[in-house]
Amino acid sequence: MTQKTTRRSFVTAGAAGLAVVPLAAPAYAQGKRELKMVTGWPKKFPGLGAASERIANSITEASDGRLTVKVFGAGELVPPFEAFDAVASGTADMYHAAEYYWQGKTSAFNFFAGVPFGMTTAEHNAWVYHRGGQELWEELSAGYGIKAFMAGNSSCQAGGWFNKEINSVEDLKGLKMRIPGFGGKVIEEVGGAAVTLPGGEIFAALQSGSVDAAEMAGPWIDLGFGFYKAAKYFYNPGFQEPTSAESLGVNLKLWEDLSAADKRVIQLAAAQENVMNPADFIANHSRSLDILLTKHNVQLRSYPEEVMKALGVASKKVLADAAAADPKTKKVYDSYMAFLAEAANWTEQSEQAYLAARSVAMKA
Repeated sequence: MTQKTTRRSFVTAGAAGLAVVPLAAPAYAQGKRELKMVTGWPKKFPGLGAASERIANSITEASDGRLTVKVFGAGELVPPFEAFDAVASGTADMYHAAEYYWQGKTSAFNFFAGVPFGMTTAEHNAWVYHRGGQELWEELSAGYGIKAFMAGNSSCQAGGWFNKEINSVEDLKGLKMRIPGFGGKVIEEVGGAAVTLPGGEIFAALQSGSVDAAEMAGPWIDLGFGFYKAAKYFYNPGFQEPTSAESLGVNLKLWEDLSAADKRVIQLAAAQENVMNPADFIANHSRSLDILLTKHNVQLRSYPEEVMKALGVASKKVLADAAAADPKTKKVYDSYMAFLAEAANWTEQSEQAYLAARSVAMKA
């Protein structure tokens, strides 16, 4: 066989090999996933819906398209209060919602959303990120097949919308109020009736009279929902949620199947929204309140001291009772209350003291 023939035979064999062995697709293309996110609020709604969209876009862009997240607003794929089960079962891949929606499974979830007379947003972040809250949350959620992270916060909630003035504790007795989580248990403790409704159903309930009062978030969201058209009195501040954390829950099997890089993308997208979302609320609450007061003639009220004290006593009982009834809740309760006692001292010496000083200085 000549050298020329040998070269021809080698080239021919190589060409034949290329014809039968396809080129491997790039690794990032092979690993692409389209993920379904279900939410506890209407799609693209200011503040809450917008946060869900930002998280989805951040995950999609930061993963360079390996993960593409499609958002389904409340009721589009599953009802808002069924988002947890949808993610746990794999019907959806992730949810963006508030953990007190799942209190029917265990009251422990409430501590990762908002607690009456509990931690502020800054204190809650400190507990979750640095003092064991995240580890407790992961242990709790893993039992249901979910991995969860903080992913937004509408901060301190307003007291809510009422069709009558609240001048005494007696005015709360028999009151039907839309209020979720431990806040609802407190209203029941003082003689009212708590009703749990998703945000999209509150206005109709107020307007029809099926509830006498309702709380959602604060001026920005409440203005958007049009609550001022159905109730006259707007109470502030709220006792029920001094912080109102939102969460991103991911199906645990999906999470464990992700690469380290894609896990980090999701974690960082959630953490970014935990900064962006409360800033969004602060940027919009004040001007929304001004619109409510000046354009819509809403009457701003504060709970009397007598009422606040009664709600405080009821809150302590509700939390202690929940802890006594459920070992999962007690474990989280013990950690939460221990850090609250520690952090409250510094908050009073720092931010609370500063705000009092600022109030004096601004009047000078």
